[in-house]
Amino acid sequence: MSHPTFTGQPPLCQGPDPQPRKPRHAIPAGAIDCHCHVFEDQTKYPLTPLRSYTPPLCTLDDYLRMSATLGIERMVQVNASTYGFDNTLTLDLIAKLGQQRARGVAGVAPDAKESDIRKLHDGGMRGVRLSTMVKGYGGPEFLGVIAKTIKPFGWHVQLHVDKVAEIATLEQQLLDHPTAIVFDHLGRVRGNEGVNAPGFQALLRILRQRNDCWVKLSSFYRLSDSGAPAYADMKPLAQALLAARPDRVVWGSNWPHPIWDGHMPNDGDLLDLVCEWTGDAATLERVLVDNPAQLYGFA
Repeated sequence: MSHPTFTGQPPLCQGPDPQPRKPRHAIPAGAIDCHCHVFEDQTKYPLTPLRSYTPPLCTLDDYLRMSATLGIERMVQVNASTYGFDNTLTLDLIAKLGQQRARGVAGVAPDAKESDIRKLHDGGMRGVRLSTMVKGYGGPEFLGVIAKTIKPFGWHVQLHVDKVAEIATLEQQLLDHPTAIVFDHLGRVRGNEGVNAPGFQALLRILRQRNDCWVKLSSFYRLSDSGAPAYADMKPLAQALLAARPDRVVWGSNWPHPIWDGHMPNDGDLLDLVCEWTGDAATLERVLVDNPAQLYGFA
């Protein structure tokens, strides 16, 4: 599987909505954002030349203002592909907030040693991201070698595919994979593909057959073909995941929404949709608190 081709300079992304709205729904105490990125001063945290995009300055302080407005108390920083295998920013962020409040997902080179993983683990990392959509991490070709390195630490592989059809081609390999798996962004299924898409059905089968597989309700605005504000074509997909494994679904803001050149959604609006799709307070608490606390090792 190859990465999308970008020519010239990696494109500069737009920033997030600077005025997030407080959600209409009650957010449970201890809520966790399982997918966000922070981009600090590039002179201190340089970007890798081998990247798919160039982020604007979106600092930890910016993120904390947004999350406080939404009522989010804890977060999982996914070390962005723009930093490649340099996890310094995420480690610094976790150290600043403390591991009771922040955890991370790393970019890890295939030749990383156990001592490298131990350092990351001690710093609050709990998984490694692979991607076929963006440069910087490497893709499923590294599943086997990465698994050997991270398995002793109880880490998961976070799989970010470009198209959901890839999950169907990887299904047996993922069923046999020796570490936990987290699927990014509803498995990257598009709204017009629907619940019967072969890749999405493969994702559902994997979730049902394995007790250590998880999926993120995140970035659905960029996968919707019906569009804002309701993203109505994504609702059946989210609810199919919740019906299959309500104990294995988590939520992520995907703040500050990199590689998105469409209408920038308001983070409060997006969280309200997740609240509506979960259907009741007990399921919402599972998705925002209980499930991610188990996955990332929060108290």
